[in-house]
Amino acid sequence: MTVPTWGALSARVRSQFTAAWAQLGRWQGDRHREATAGRVDGRRPDPRRSLTWVPMFTGEVPAIDHRRPPWPGRQVEVGRGRVHVRETPSTSTEEAAPVVCVHGLAGSATNWTDLAGVLAVRHPTLAVDLPGFGRSEPPAHFGYGLDEHADFLAESLRRLAGGPAHLVGNSFGGLVCAEVAARWPELVSTLTLVSPAVPDLRPNPGRLTEPRYPLTFLPLLGPRVRRALARVPPARRAEQLRRLCFARPELVPTHRLAELADELAELGRNPWAGVAMGETSLNMVRSWLASGARSPWRVLRRVPAPALVVWGAEDRLVSVRKATRTALALPRARLLVLPRTGHVAQMEQPMAVGRAVLGMIDALAEDQWEPDGGNSPTSTADTRVGGNVLGA
Repeated sequence: MTVPTWGALSARVRSQFTAAWAQLGRWQGDRHREATAGRVDGRRPDPRRSLTWVPMFTGEVPAIDHRRPPWPGRQVEVGRGRVHVRETPSTSTEEAAPVVCVHGLAGSATNWTDLAGVLAVRHPTLAVDLPGFGRSEPPAHFGYGLDEHADFLAESLRRLAGGPAHLVGNSFGGLVCAEVAARWPELVSTLTLVSPAVPDLRPNPGRLTEPRYPLTFLPLLGPRVRRALARVPPARRAEQLRRLCFARPELVPTHRLAELADELAELGRNPWAGVAMGETSLNMVRSWLASGARSPWRVLRRVPAPALVVWGAEDRLVSVRKATRTALALPRARLLVLPRTGHVAQMEQPMAVGRAVLGMIDALAEDQWEPDGGNSPTSTADTRVGGNVLGA
């Protein structure tokens, strides 16, 4: 066995020490570059680069009038059917593109009454009923798939907006709006998603207004359960929706709850209402299971429009844990998380949502919206949920 000399040992130690020192230098350099990324002349990075920095409109907006009835509606011929739309005129003298709002499951155009009043300081608002929901009778042989709802909404935009519109969707309506923005970008100026129904397969019965609802899809038991559910009084169904969708159900005005019950009673008399709800729900879950290009996450990546994602921190239906992934999937998005808010932020916090939508539009006009790499996989932007939590 050869015994190394002291000189050889010393040289080996010096070599290893030099290599370790060089590695430490590279590591410190990497840390420094990460810490100073986005800085100008060594200053801290501009917070506006953050995914969760959302500019808010600071102009004068009238107070929310909770006594206001739903905005007037009308039927409009669209393609192979008709769409019911509630219209809110703008109070501004300047011409502006309309904001088109799309409700979620069990919702209707009345879900946008208060938000439309906020947006009216700058933009007219058109709130549509999807086929089979609200007062929109479905076209003959309508299949209630996500693609078909998107086709119908695109036709509605061409007929109603007269050019690119600012598209706002809640829950399932958010999925439909994202599909339209990805497939027909020429129709969409901006996209706002309020708690969009992205894939969330948690087996939690607490996410249902009625625990018996999954039984409606069973071959033999389903028809009997559907008949039983149809007999549930509208007032009770309205109360179930209030407790599920709102983080603070006790704050919903009594007259608004009565309006919802009256609407549910009216819609329940439509022969297509039950089929529309059941088939759309089933097709939504099927879309969650899609892979490849049809995956909702892939669809979001193909949206070129500037986008705002709004989420309630106490959303019981679609977890706020999905918020960051949703915003990061959109190439030009920012994220706003609202505390003490559930699944319908446009109804619970219409002022905050309205100011955020108007703020996005103003920021775009001033070329200050782009996250500047905030949605890039290599970005150092703050992407924590709640990085911009607006006080309520």
